[in-house]
Amino acid sequence: MTDTVPRSPSRALTGAVSALLGVDSADDAAATAARVDALCAGVPPLARAGLRAGAGLLDSAALLLTRRRLADLDAPARDALCDRLTAHPLPATLVEALKMPLLLASGSAAAPGETGLARPDPELDCVPATDWPARATADAVVIGSGAAGAMAARQLALAGMTVVIVEEGRRYGVADFRARPPAERFSRLYRDGGATVAAGVPPVMLPIGKGVGGTTLVNSGTCYRPPAEVLDRWRRRDGVPLVDRFDELVPEVERTLGVARQPVDVLGRNGMLALRGAERLGWQAAPLRRNAPGCGGCCQCAVGCPRNAKNGVHLNALPQACASGARIVSELRVDRLLVERDRAAGIAAHRADGSRVEILSPLVIVAAGATETPPLLRRSGLGGHPMLGRNLTLHPATSLAGRFTEPVESWQGVLQSVGIEQWHADGVLLEATAAPPGMGTFVLPGTGSELRAEIEASAHLATLGAMIADESDGGVLGRKRALPWYRLGEADHGKLRTALRAMGEVLFAAGATEVLTGLPRYPRARTQRQLDAIVDCTPKRELHLAAFHPTGTVRMGADPETSPVDERGRLRGVSGAYVADASVLPSCPTVNPQITIMAMALAIAENAAEAG
Repeated sequence: MTDTVPRSPSRALTGAVSALLGVDSADDAAATAARVDALCAGVPPLARAGLRAGAGLLDSAALLLTRRRLADLDAPARDALCDRLTAHPLPATLVEALKMPLLLASGSAAAPGETGLARPDPELDCVPATDWPARATADAVVIGSGAAGAMAARQLALAGMTVVIVEEGRRYGVADFRARPPAERFSRLYRDGGATVAAGVPPVMLPIGKGVGGTTLVNSGTCYRPPAEVLDRWRRRDGVPLVDRFDELVPEVERTLGVARQPVDVLGRNGMLALRGAERLGWQAAPLRRNAPGCGGCCQCAVGCPRNAKNGVHLNALPQACASGARIVSELRVDRLLVERDRAAGIAAHRADGSRVEILSPLVIVAAGATETPPLLRRSGLGGHPMLGRNLTLHPATSLAGRFTEPVESWQGVLQSVGIEQWHADGVLLEATAAPPGMGTFVLPGTGSELRAEIEASAHLATLGAMIADESDGGVLGRKRALPWYRLGEADHGKLRTALRAMGEVLFAAGATEVLTGLPRYPRARTQRQLDAIVDCTPKRELHLAAFHPTGTVRMGADPETSPVDERGRLRGVSGAYVADASVLPSCPTVNPQITIMAMALAIAENAAEAG
């Protein structure tokens, strides 16, 4: 991983660290502020400017109200100022927005290292774009090396085609995952430094992996089979016969990934408390099925497994594709598909230095992901279908934390360990999900001394997450870069309320003395009745949401009016062009979608190989 050139943080940012995180030492505050700058090096310029502007506004407020800068105030004065500001909605929103990057930077110093044995990286025929010729030819080009791209490339290579896989990110190995603390890896392994957001009310954090292996580098490793009712809906409503192959393809995907039920020996206290709470309620729950044989429970799945125990496709499908002759070109961004007389002719791309590359091919498989595929097709002059970029589903997630008298140390154990399916038929899936220090999407309450106390007591917190099967309106705009948007509907708001209540029931049943809601106005509930009242009176604009499973933006289906991609995976209007990633899924898959995406990509690639 490339080092970031250090720079001196601004006094405003240092003051914001002191005030919001309750850091009394000027040296410690400056060190954390420097880590904030380093972690934000990969985020878009507008987001970096927003962070600095936010810190500047806090500093200006301190000057206006106290006649002193934040960094010059003592702890009681900082706390009083923060209390005064957060009593008003707009400053409170600013404070909450600033807390997450500051907590991430603070956690990067506290995160434990990994000393266990690591599985060696497999051999890959992976060439950085700087070493790739300006013009090349192939039987097939696959755009993207994640869950979909890897399976599609393997299938085409096994069919005897010469295959080139083009990946915008770089290749990472296990040494990269062991050399730096988790938070530093986060800023490198995610697109835009992890700062992708689906615009809306509320906005939805949308971290997306970027590297050889795609999001399988950084996902939780959870491997649900696609539910039968979802496949039946896609077959009957959307006219997608490929799902008839899933009885054969899903087990093949599971064999590729090494999927098995997670043993309880490394589950961790976070998962065990979820099982305890569900058992006391009589709810259906179990350790999750995962692609992580040999998992050591280091809770670092989301930033690259430092043992290579989690079987992302960079450890199986991609090496298998390369063994059959496929080649990977990394650090190469595709500008457009080349099309001649309504037939795919290859791709045009550019290296990091701007120099151009063309790969000529009569078959192109687009597997850039649900957020990147629509802009790519628009850049290619293939964005004319009215539904291209629409139909975005996110599987949005929220979370709760429960405080226990005994230590939990949720970061010691499996990151996503237990599934609670009691409410799945109602569109709500609960999962015990933890994270390394400072890296969770759950934001601790308070500022200053109050937040510092919460950080110091965080070893006593257990966290649950919940995802909903969404039907809200969303999409991806943009040509040069993806601009996701999402409008949370009332029905889905109701599912999120059900999710919050259900997580509270599990935590209280497990023995929690209180739950932390993540809601700034009502951060704590000491009984289920209190939590229910908080959930009932919280408008959707105040919810704190994240999402990890964008799908549907180039929907597949038999109806040419509603589906840019036909029922066999072919992009309508262009011969030889297929889309095989999460963007083709007709609706929310309702579970972690890795297996579903890979099985669908395998089916589409089989079609492409037969047609080619």
